[in-house]
Amino acid sequence: MKILVTGGAGYIGSHTLIELMNADHNLIVVDNLSNSKIESIRRVECITGNTLIFRQVNLCDVDNLETVFRENHIAAVIHFAGLKAVGESVQKTLLYYDNTITGTINLCRMMIKYNVKSIIFSSSATVYGNPTSVPITEDFPVNTVNPYGTTKLIIEMILKDIHIANPDWNVVILRYFNPVGAHESGLIGEDPNGIPNNLMPYISQVAVGRLPYLNVYGSDYPTKDGTGVRDYIHVVDLAQGHIAALKMFNEKPDYRVYNLGTGQGYSVLDMIRTFEKWSGRKINYKIVGRREGDISECYADPTKARTELGWSARFGIDEMCRDTWNWQKNNPNGFPV
Repeated sequence: MKILVTGGAGYIGSHTLIELMNADHNLIVVDNLSNSKIESIRRVECITGNTLIFRQVNLCDVDNLETVFRENHIAAVIHFAGLKAVGESVQKTLLYYDNTITGTINLCRMMIKYNVKSIIFSSSATVYGNPTSVPITEDFPVNTVNPYGTTKLIIEMILKDIHIANPDWNVVILRYFNPVGAHESGLIGEDPNGIPNNLMPYISQVAVGRLPYLNVYGSDYPTKDGTGVRDYIHVVDLAQGHIAALKMFNEKPDYRVYNLGTGQGYSVLDMIRTFEKWSGRKINYKIVGRREGDISECYADPTKARTELGWSARFGIDEMCRDTWNWQKNNPNGFPV
């Protein structure tokens, strides 16, 4: 079947394209390249030895989006497109709501118009807000603490309501924890524009000398070393989660939610020390104040994904740091412009 992948040139999207192509799926990819580069698509084709259809389209551009649907017989959608940084969302709230939610509404309208009834949505563990306990199961209360998480939750609600109104829609929500790592080839990896908002690209850019030091936001959290604890998951494991989720489209249409995480929490200092081990580089860092919208601890209970999808994470912190370094040392300035 032909699958439309929105945001496919991005970090998680590009790694998922490889797994989809290796599984012989026929793809059309749309991305506005606002926080990604076309070189990632070229390298995906190099890694897989296959070609795909790419269109530079913003989901807020209804006319060009409709052209994609009109010209392709799309059977399902994997929806990655959207702005993705917690800190930036606090500063640029309206941009996040406008881009992410408006684009998704446009996408859903086209799906209805062209009779496409299956979608996997790239959600986030940020929908749980500041959980009262860990590990987090899918039935935990949702209570977001930043605009990024709120945009994800609103889209989940939109898709749930569409399913209620159209019970033949098959909706799978994947709540990611913290993606890190890179493809083992070292050809693709995380390459954010400007100063990174996420931990691992920040660490790796310090390691190659692009940045002088890492800001560690807070050392007074109620964790083992005072720094924030997260469930870091290798991006290839995450990509495989989408392959597993596609199997749900063969089941009775429903609205399903799954956590994709390892079930293990690591602190910021854990990640720094492990990265130093694999890179052989000293990571200079500076403790600064807490960042607005951050929480102390967040990690998954991935039992439901293991039981229903047959999926579980294979890689640990060592592989995450090893592969991140392999990408960054081979591409110290990221993808060429």
